[in-house]
Amino acid sequence: MYTQFAVELKDVTKRYNEIVAVNNLNLTISTGEIFGLLGPNGSGKSTTLKMLLGLVQPDFGTVNVLGLDVQRQPVEVKRLVGYVPESPNIYEFLTGIEYLDFIADIYGVSTAEKKQRITEYLKAMQLEGREGDMINSYSDGMKKKITLISAFLHKPKLFILDEPLNALDPRSARIVKDFLHELKGQGVTTIMSTHVLEIAEALCDRIGIMYQGQLLALGNMDELRQKASLPKSGLEDIFLKLTGTEDLRAVVEELTK
Repeated sequence: MYTQFAVELKDVTKRYNEIVAVNNLNLTISTGEIFGLLGPNGSGKSTTLKMLLGLVQPDFGTVNVLGLDVQRQPVEVKRLVGYVPESPNIYEFLTGIEYLDFIADIYGVSTAEKKQRITEYLKAMQLEGREGDMINSYSDGMKKKITLISAFLHKPKLFILDEPLNALDPRSARIVKDFLHELKGQGVTTIMSTHVLEIAEALCDRIGIMYQGQLLALGNMDELRQKASLPKSGLEDIFLKLTGTEDLRAVVEELTK
């Protein structure tokens, strides 16, 4: 069922009334790739991620995920994808273990596997002893950990992660990064959106930079440096130049008056 490409977007456009959120987007992401989708606020990143999940329907174009047409087979796609939104809406009136048990049941994880996986993930994320507490008593970092575990439980073939390391302590962030690299070797694909450009530069095989609904630049770090004519620069300088916001001195000077 799976193809060379985990994700294929062809001529994809999405409008919200007069606003063009995504404009004629063409993008392929290879199976087993860790891909970074970056852009300023309002650039179309979140809309693109939601179209991959079938949560938002494109006005034009086709979206294929793991060989499936998202518009025609949305449920099948969701079974194969682990999704972590930037601001997850989780059932805070449940305990951590109740929530994870519920999510595992939705995905049809067997009782034995469910128990083993939940135990392993709770230990890895240092949530042992807190799984019986109500989620509304958790810190933001603990809520993020529970959300990540819920996305990992059914062993998806594709991760769609929006700011996945936000609020995590350094140890947990390192575990998540190393985990994604291990899964890459098993052919699992990760699409990550983040404003922390150092994370994207260190973790991603390729990076796409969106701006005003279009794919402004695409490639590995060397290719992005070449496009920006910044041969020795990091991703932050490349990003700021390509999106036309590299000259921030005047803004800083105005703020310090």
